[in-house]
Amino acid sequence: MFRNKKNVKTVALAIAAAFLFGVAGLAVTQTTHVASAAPASNVGVVNYQMVVQQHPDLAKVQTTMQAESEAAKKEFDAKAASLGDKEKQEYYMQLQQRLQLKNQELMVPLFSKVDAVIKEVADAKGLSVVVDKGAVIYGGQDITDECVKKVTGK
Repeated sequence: MFRNKKNVKTVALAIAAAFLFGVAGLAVTQTTHVASAAPASNVGVVNYQMVVQQHPDLAKVQTTMQAESEAAKKEFDAKAASLGDKEKQEYYMQLQQRLQLKNQELMVPLFSKVDAVIKEVADAKGLSVVVDKGAVIYGGQDITDECVKKVTGK
């Protein structure tokens, strides 16, 4: 096929050069990909329940819910005497649903405040994702303490 040694050397050098350029190109693309993915892998973890429990507004929510619950119990006791068993059960379910809606109405703003604190801490630390600590088996930067300090002001 190749009669001339010079042609064999030229073809061999061309194949070697193509191989080297291919390997170099692959290395550059992989390095660039890893470098661009590094910031996106910054994951934070937070004990969401602990941050909510430490929030000062939770005491107000609990006090309000306690008062609502006591009012609902008095309302039920007053009205239940004149109701049959089935009506009592239906009325009890209505009161429970009303209490659940009131609890949700009070807790949603509290959750929004906690979410804002977590986002603020995560942004300051350069974290792109924050997940609940209960969902993490290994890894992640724990920001729970920073969030609790920001929430409590201590």
